[in-house]
Amino acid sequence: MVFSSIIFLFYFFPITLILYFICSFSRILQNTVLLLASLVFYAWGEPYNVLILIFSILFNSLMGYRVSQGGKRKRKFFLILTVVVNLGILFVFKYLGFVWSLLPDQFQTIDLSIALPIGISFFTFQALSYVIDVYKGIVPAENPFYVGLYISFFPQLIAGPIIQYKTIATDIRKRKVTFHKFGLGMSRFAVGVIKKVLLANCFAGIADNVFGWSAIGTDKYVVPAMLAWLGSIAYMLQIYYDFSAYSDMAIGLALCFGFKFGENFNYPYVATSIQDFWKRWHISLTDWFREYVYFPLGGSRVQNRDIMVRNLFIVWLLTGIWHGANWTFILWGMLYFVVQLAERFFHYPEKMNIWMRHVYTLFVINIGWVLFRANDLYQAGRYILNMFGLNRNGIYSGLALIMLKENWVFLLAGFIFATPIARNVNEYLYRHRNFMTTFAVSICYPVGIMLLFLLSVGYLASGSYNPFIYFNF
Repeated sequence: MVFSSIIFLFYFFPITLILYFICSFSRILQNTVLLLASLVFYAWGEPYNVLILIFSILFNSLMGYRVSQGGKRKRKFFLILTVVVNLGILFVFKYLGFVWSLLPDQFQTIDLSIALPIGISFFTFQALSYVIDVYKGIVPAENPFYVGLYISFFPQLIAGPIIQYKTIATDIRKRKVTFHKFGLGMSRFAVGVIKKVLLANCFAGIADNVFGWSAIGTDKYVVPAMLAWLGSIAYMLQIYYDFSAYSDMAIGLALCFGFKFGENFNYPYVATSIQDFWKRWHISLTDWFREYVYFPLGGSRVQNRDIMVRNLFIVWLLTGIWHGANWTFILWGMLYFVVQLAERFFHYPEKMNIWMRHVYTLFVINIGWVLFRANDLYQAGRYILNMFGLNRNGIYSGLALIMLKENWVFLLAGFIFATPIARNVNEYLYRHRNFMTTFAVSICYPVGIMLLFLLSVGYLASGSYNPFIYFNF
């Protein structure tokens, strides 16, 4: 079940919301409603894999208790066991088929590919962070009921943000739902639905077509450079609006129930370096790797630069692997490792003017997304050759112009809302308030959001194209 679906919007969410507020006299009952609703939400699309989620809850609850009791050696043993079991399960479901495919043909007598449980990377990382924080003494060991709600809470269950228990420990017991919070949450959720349905899905249609044409081979279909660049830019916009929209919806839904999640995106495409980009993109994942991998390895505060390089390499190798079992993801992670290493050692973005820094950053990001989107390294290489006209594919594309003409409104909106322009206008109006502007904004904004939300629902009801990228992770 996804948020941008009719069954969620008109059945699951309203029923959960009604039951939640009926039980407003008891926090325990409200938490029970949310836990049961979350398990139903996951089981709706994963009727068997929900057992993996339940095992994760019970196992990590037990390990949280074990790492909080006894001597240091005993606690460390259970911490290592926690890491091995959690990552072992993730490996079996996500990476075993890939590793098996690398073995010589004589070993591949059976197919070990297993259907990937939705969101397993997200809830596994959350479970690990909980047990590690208990081991460090940052949070106390909790009973399975609270751990279960934390790991399975449906707004962030299948695509994040990756929430650390310490950030919502107080909210689980003592949160307050106010009319203001609820209104902000519903508004944020509606914005997420609009971004997903009206923008991300439009860009998905362009990107999927162009990447699909590129995959069938130059001998069958020539993708000129203009068309290749249009496809890569469309995917660049698609993945941003797809994922940031889901984060908006998750943050909004959580706020409706009184939980406050941190931001997961901060206009990443206005970054002026790759280091800056990763401070703005998928912030919760960046924070997770920094806190639970990079810092424990020593981070960058080490006397030996070789150790710092090693630490960066490990983090970016794991980041690439986390995103998927394919050489394209590993190379994607290595691209960011090499570029960030160059930025640290040579400081070259700082020597450019601000516009060149933006161009350089967007260029690296765009090439990275081509690797990320391609089916394999061969297609990625051919696609990049197409972008620079090095595949005997030419430059001009009449089809690209037609697609631009048909989608220019959506592309323009995508470019505008990927920058803080709207936010800055809103802040300006707030600082220069008068009766007319305040009245106009207070009327136009909710009406506009409502109309666009209804339009989005209309698209969903008509069965329009509605892919979701981060189901794969």
